[in-house]
Amino acid sequence: MKITHIETFTNEFVCFVKVTTDTGDIGWGQVAPYYADITAQIVHRQVAPYALGQSALDIDHLVDLIPEKEHKFPGSYLKRALGGLDTALWDLRGRVEGKPVCELIGGTPGTIRAYGSSMKRDITPKDEATRLSRLRDKFGFDAFKFRIGAECGRGKDEWPGRTEEIVPTMRKAMDDSVALLVDANSCYSPAQAIEIGKMLVDNGISHFEEPCPYWEYEQTRQVTEALSAPPIDVTGGEQDCELPNWRWMIDMKAVDIVQPDICYLGGLTRTLRVADMAHKAGLPCTPHCANWSMVTLFTMHMLRAIPNAGKYLEFSIEGEDYYPWQDGLFVETPYAIVDGKATVTDAPGWGVEVSPAWLEQSSHQISSLGA
Repeated sequence: MKITHIETFTNEFVCFVKVTTDTGDIGWGQVAPYYADITAQIVHRQVAPYALGQSALDIDHLVDLIPEKEHKFPGSYLKRALGGLDTALWDLRGRVEGKPVCELIGGTPGTIRAYGSSMKRDITPKDEATRLSRLRDKFGFDAFKFRIGAECGRGKDEWPGRTEEIVPTMRKAMDDSVALLVDANSCYSPAQAIEIGKMLVDNGISHFEEPCPYWEYEQTRQVTEALSAPPIDVTGGEQDCELPNWRWMIDMKAVDIVQPDICYLGGLTRTLRVADMAHKAGLPCTPHCANWSMVTLFTMHMLRAIPNAGKYLEFSIEGEDYYPWQDGLFVETPYAIVDGKATVTDAPGWGVEVSPAWLEQSSHQISSLGA
């Protein structure tokens, strides 16, 4: 079963990838969102030339071969493009075998506890608490993540005093049965993060994400070590796309929980490798998946299969008003939260169909064997 066609359907924000074989079998995947139209060019220029004519079922071979062939271009864009191919091939295999991807990797369909993940910093603590309380009552979430600091803020808050206000405000709005998580998005120095972390512990916050610049692993490790007693989980890894960096991060125990992003890292295959590294080190894996494109679906399948799955699935609470490009991606949405849980079905592959109407409005490009 050889790969004969690789197609992309893209706009600025989303790029779906379709793979077709010489047997007529197909699979759908997706590159990482944002500047997806640029990533689509990488798919055709630096991924497709090595994948066309290769076995569609030897995914491990391809995800190793392509970075080797393009060794002069390490980093994010190549891995984002590779992830589009990888996830399309997993869907193809699932369709061929009549199994959901979770089953292909050793898991089963079923439900997954989700935490409601806020993306907003331009919201007052009072309004955020009101919003999350409403979602708790409507959808049954028993865990939420909210934002502190400013994104890559060099120690500054979104506005003065916001972090010191929102943490106790959120704890007061939720009883102890609701887990609270925070994301600093690389805001703080180690000393600042440790002081903020002590306040988080005092307010019963259980998860402290990306406290320091994510690329400074030693800084993050200082925070992890300093906040080990009393404990709070220091987490990170969403931006990391190189496997040697993951080995270094895990070996040095920079974090308590790893958070790879399937689309940023280069697909399901490479993310499973990171999850396995973490499992061998005794670390849970709670992947990053911060929007309603296919990345959340990929993550749902993975969490139903890996032995070190974290406590919950990240589930964005931001709809089309915040991410207008999420609207109309699928024939039927695969995302429904009931009693605080998402569900992986037994449908083959990823179990979703991209909307024909969306595809008609996208920019289309195809790379074909022998063309």
